[in-house]
Amino acid sequence: MKHFTLQELTRSATAERLSIDNTPDATQVANLTCLVEQVLDPAREAFGAPIYVNSGFRCQALNSAVGGAKRSYHLQGRAADLNTRSRASNLKLYKILSKLPHKELLWENNGVWIHVAL
Repeated sequence: MKHFTLQELTRSATAERLSIDNTPDATQVANLTCLVEQVLDPAREAFGAPIYVNSGFRCQALNSAVGGAKRSYHLQGRAADLNTRSRASNLKLYKILSKLPHKELLWENNGVWIHVAL
């Protein structure tokens, strides 16, 4: 993992506020590593500027707390919600991500963030 850390992929203000342990197991860490190596790091290289993780791995309790889908890829460590802090730049990132491996690629909340899952 060149541009992303496990800490930023598991960090959650909601988990902190509600005292939820959002620690992934070994399989979920392996999935996060694969997501970073195959999608996030290549996207960062192509984008040429920081990409911010709004949400990465979510344990079941956290996923429920944020109203996530019951079968969300976040539960497996296979998804991340990303932003660049600009909708115009998010569009550029979306186009980059569309050319990389993914199972889901969603333009969320009118471009406020991008959901990508592997």
